[in-house]
Amino acid sequence: MKGNMEERAQRLALYIIENRATVRTAAQKFGISKSTVHKDLAERLPVFNRTLYLQVKGVLEENKAERHIRGGIATRKKYKGA
Repeated sequence: MKGNMEERAQRLALYIIENRATVRTAAQKFGISKSTVHKDLAERLPVFNRTLYLQVKGVLEENKAERHIRGGIATRKKYKGA
């Protein structure tokens, strides 16, 4: 999804907020890299839409706080064979 970077950043933010998605999930959905998602959300979005940035920042911080739990669940599945 190339093109207008502001529009892409806004669509990424809305997707993450609506779906409580991770950066990795958003990157796969939009066909871009995780670093592009981070750059769009952390550098580009605050410049033109501060309120949306603050909302998506809250979701990303929540995901960051929960990532150790998701990692443990993935490891458990891996070794249980499920």
